[in-house]
Amino acid sequence: MCNESSHDKHAFRKSRRKVLKGLAAGIGALALPATNASASVWEAFFQKNFRELNKTELNQVLARLEGEYSKEYGKQVTVKATLPIEGVKYGYGLDLSRCIGCRRCVYGCVEENNQSREPEIQWIRVMQLDKEKGVDLSHAEHYYNPPEVPQEGKFYMPVQCQQCENPPCTKVCPVQATWKENDGIVVVDYNWCIGCRYCMAACPYSARHFNWAKGKLPKEEMNPDTHYLGNRPRPVGVVEKCTFCIQRTREQPGRYPACAEVCPVGARKFGNMLDPKSEIRYLIENKRVFIFKEDLNTQPKFFYFYAT
Repeated sequence: MCNESSHDKHAFRKSRRKVLKGLAAGIGALALPATNASASVWEAFFQKNFRELNKTELNQVLARLEGEYSKEYGKQVTVKATLPIEGVKYGYGLDLSRCIGCRRCVYGCVEENNQSREPEIQWIRVMQLDKEKGVDLSHAEHYYNPPEVPQEGKFYMPVQCQQCENPPCTKVCPVQATWKENDGIVVVDYNWCIGCRYCMAACPYSARHFNWAKGKLPKEEMNPDTHYLGNRPRPVGVVEKCTFCIQRTREQPGRYPACAEVCPVGARKFGNMLDPKSEIRYLIENKRVFIFKEDLNTQPKFFYFYAT
């Protein structure tokens, strides 16, 4: 499924075997014996990493997941595995001078990406900051709740996965369940993730979120248009994250992620950084751009800028 070297493949196969070996001792303690467990449970448990699946195996996995989700949510659910578009590297821009802190991006993201409502998981957090202090996180308010926004003397800074070109999160995963794709999107194979949370500790943007429980996702609110590496329902005990709405942006080139599409003031921009005529390239080359925690050399593809 990708161009990793045979050495890399061998490395994550070996790592996975070590983890499975450690889990083997607990298999006998399962509530149901193997003979009574559903075939799909065991298929999922022993499934190969997404990058190792051949076309036939991948289609079988997608069909199994579509069947499981369709039955669970009472509607026809599709699970795609659309690959990166050649010649595309996505970038995201956010206008700090325009954002009003309304959090519509947060709610749009939750609805699009099938995030848990109870317990609540949100991939985007919006910080309220004082204009006089600038980007001083020691004074950031995450849980502001005034009667109206924006408040006088305040500005707002949404933070989500920065889709780093040099992502520290992928380097610490012991089973290589997370990696950066050719279009710049950092993804997770949720069937491969073991929930160790090393990636959460490594991420300097607090952009990864652990799924503690089988969250409440109302059937009527479940988005049935999903991607294997993106917004499909996540199992308990995995770490999830923003993927620039991979189910939208890869399937319909030129379409915005949900958070950008729902922004009422047009503060969010998105596009192909390799296209010299794209909106994202224009703002990078012509606006005052701010890169969050630039000194860490993570090389984010998420750019904050000031239009005025």
